[in-house]
This record gives sequence, C-alpha cells and structure tokens, in this order.
Amino acid sequence: MEKSKASDHPEEQSLRQAEAPLMAHGKKQIQDQPKWSFSLKLASIGSSIGAAVPVGYCTGVMNSPAVHMRSWCNETLITRYDLHLEASGLELLWSAIVSIFLVGGAIGSVTGASIANRFGRRGCFYICGLILALGAVCFAVCRLLASVELLLLGRLLVGLAGGLVTAFMPMYHSELAALSQRSTLSPCCAMGLTAGVVVAQICSLQSLFGGADRWHIALAFYGLLVLLCYAPFRWYPESPKWLYIVKGRKEEARQQLQLLRGYSPDSAALQAELDEMELEASAKVEASGFVEVLRNPRLRLPLIIVCAFLGGQQLSGINAIFFYSVSIFRKAGLSTQAAEWANLGAGSLNLATSMLGPLLLERINRRPLMLFSTFFCTVCLFVFAMMLYFIESFSWFAIGCIGCIFLYIFFFQFGLGPMPFFIGAELFEVSPRPAAMSLGSVVYWLCSFIIGMAFPTLQNAWGALVFLPFSITCLLLFVLTKRYLPETRGRDPSEVAPLVADGFKSKVLRTRSASQSS
Repeated sequence: MEKSKASDHPEEQSLRQAEAPLMAHGKKQIQDQPKWSFSLKLASIGSSIGAAVPVGYCTGVMNSPAVHMRSWCNETLITRYDLHLEASGLELLWSAIVSIFLVGGAIGSVTGASIANRFGRRGCFYICGLILALGAVCFAVCRLLASVELLLLGRLLVGLAGGLVTAFMPMYHSELAALSQRSTLSPCCAMGLTAGVVVAQICSLQSLFGGADRWHIALAFYGLLVLLCYAPFRWYPESPKWLYIVKGRKEEARQQLQLLRGYSPDSAALQAELDEMELEASAKVEASGFVEVLRNPRLRLPLIIVCAFLGGQQLSGINAIFFYSVSIFRKAGLSTQAAEWANLGAGSLNLATSMLGPLLLERINRRPLMLFSTFFCTVCLFVFAMMLYFIESFSWFAIGCIGCIFLYIFFFQFGLGPMPFFIGAELFEVSPRPAAMSLGSVVYWLCSFIIGMAFPTLQNAWGALVFLPFSITCLLLFVLTKRYLPETRGRDPSEVAPLVADGFKSKVLRTRSASQSS
C-alpha cells in the first residue's frame, strides 16, 4: 500500500528533488549573511570611546575653567621666571595654549596616511592611545609641577592624536564593516567627537572639576576612557583590506574576515569578499602618496569633495555658535549659571541628534540627507544673523536667536555633522584612501585654526553679520552636493570611483543599473 502510494506521485517526488538544492542554497545564503560579531562591536565601540571621545573632550574642556587657567599661568610665570605679562601678553599665551591643539591636529593629519599604511589601521589606533595617554599625564602633573610648558606639551600631544583620529578612524570603521553594515558604523567617529564635547562640558562645570584647584583633573579626566578602552587592545581586529591589498597577507585577511563576519571557512560570502579584494588589488591605483593623489586627475573631484566637506564643516560656524551661545542666552535674560546650563543643553541636543545618525544613514541616501542639512543650516544661520543684528529692536528676537541656535544644531547633525568624516572612505578605493583622507583632515584642522584665530577679530569688526559667511559656506556646500556628490549608500568604492573620475564633467547622477552596464 505504501509502495503504491509512493509510486502514484512521481511528479511530487521530482518537484521535491528539484526544490531541495534551492532550499539548501537559501539556507546557506542566510548563514552567509555577515553578523555583528563581538570583534566588530569591540573595534567600533572601543575605538570610538577610546580615541574619538577623548579628542572631542579635549576640544570642549577649555572653555569653562579658562579664567582659572589664565590666572594660574600668570602666577606660575611670575613665581618661576619672575615674568610679568601684560594683558596682551597673557592673551597671546592663552591663544597659544588653545591653538596649539589645532596645530597638532594639522601635523597629525599630515602623518596619518603614512602611519595608517605602514603600521595598519589597528597600529594607528594604538599610536593614538599612547599619545593620548602621554597628554593626560602632562595635564595631570602640570599644576603639581607648576609647569606651563607641560600644559602646552599636553595640548600639542592631544592635537596630534586628534589629527590621526580624523584621518584614520572613519577609514578603519569602513574597512571593518561589510557593505550592509557600513551605514551604521560610518557616523561613529563623528558621534564620538560630539559625545566628547558634551562630557567635557559636564566635567568642566564649576561645581565638578572646573574650579580653581581642580581644573587639571578636568583636563586629564579623559585618560580613564583611554585606559578602559585600550585594555583589551589585543582583541581588536586589523583591517582585512589593509592586510590583503596593501600588505598582501591574504591568509591573515581571510582569518580576520571570518572573525569579523562570523563566516564559516567554506562560506561562499567569504570567498566573494576575498575575490573582490583580489580584483581591487590587481587593478589598484598606484597612488598612495600625497603628490600622486594630487596629480591624478581621476581623483581630483573626490578629493575636492572630501576637502570641501571637512573644511566647510568647520567654516559652517558650528564652533562659533557654541562660542557665542552663552552670551546669546544671557542677552535673552538668563543668568550666567543658567546660560552655562543652556549651553550644556545645546551640546546635549547636538549629541542626541548625532545619535540618530546610524538610523538615518542606514535608511536614507547620502545625497538627500546632505542637501536637507546644508539647506536648512543656510536658512537658520541667515535668520540668526539678522535677528542678532536687530536684537535690540524687538524683545522676542532674543528668544528667536535661541531658537535658531537649537534648530541649526538639529539640522547640522543630519548630514553636515557626520558625513564629512566618512565620505572619503566611500569615494576612494583602498590605495589612495589614506592620503586622500589625510589631506581632508589637514584642511579640517586648518579651517578650525582659522576660525579660532579669526572669529573674535571678525566678530568685533562685523558684529552679528559675522555669521553671514557661515551661511554662504553652507549654501556653497549645498550646490556642491547637488551637482557633484554621487550616491554612495550601498555601493562599494570601486563602483563609485568611476562616477567621479571625469572631474567636473562627471555624470554623478547615473543610476546604479546604468553604471553597472557600462
């Protein structure tokens, strides 16, 4: 009876036999999906908290205790060297203490490409940790040893580490992540920098470590994060692409991919990624140095985009807004302490909005986010400048200025905040990537230095109208994005690079299917 039942349905048997390989293939595809492994989570979170947060911390920690630090510098110079500085000399010394951080950032950016290529992305992270730790030691003992020189050295060291971080970390995260994971990890560096500023604002409050006898603790506090995140350094992975394409260590690259993705040794997805690396290695552009990248016409437009985005982010006025926000809050009728807390609220909004980055970047394309961000930043800065200029004319303009500040910060983090840091990793292939991102990082720190040095002078000369150039910068970035930025979400850099290879004649709005068929 059972035998006749089995023989009665030969079509069903053949159908099941035909479906079996397809079902097995489907199960294998599900198994081959890249996983969020412990190694990947450790590298992305640990490097962001251990390096990016401390750099952001050192950016924002100087504001609140500035009065006490100036007084200490003056007293120390009198006690040790019998050197009596006038007000202008003391102002010059303070400018040097603040700006040497930015000079260090520019120097660190220049060396970022060679360090990332020679020692690897993981090795570059290790060097950043050493420099940050040395800087924390300088800050911790400078007041005890009554040494202004150690304070200056500490600021230079953390600036060097900052330059390395902005040059290598977005590249490190991009090369660790699978294509489907890249949008989630891309904004981690920017989020770390933003979080560091907020942590610094909290730690440097007068009621915590910002007082006259505790400011050195505020400066060195980030060292705890460095110790915590560098303790498990031996478990941090190296970039598989650096191992395979730059160094030719193919077996190590295979092992790192298995560790990062959770692939089995015979995984088809593992072999597919290795084949892509082999293709890129065989066809890679031999342009690893600054001169070669600058001379290569195929790399000119993406390099301009990276430098314009990173420099334009600083010239868009975000640092100036935070510099000016306390006085705006006081003009709106807040007390000095309330204005300080309101400034902390603005920084917290900046951080909270930045935390939306992974969600937005995973679901929305890069171009519309950047266009949305730059357009509304342009509008907010223009309205802010006009309201601030006529602030005495209408009583509600002071509240309007506060509203413009918070709206600007909100729109800034949709695209202009996170995107400049990682767009280079999505536009450039592995070989020219370190040099290109280092050049962009140099522009970032130089523009930050220009703002820090020129803004007070321009503010005194132009008043509220000083914010109009920031609005124009955002408008220019909007135009650049609209015309020349290709969509990079879900695309490998090898697919994006041909779209911008013809310079300003490039047709960056070609569809995915058109670019693949060509």
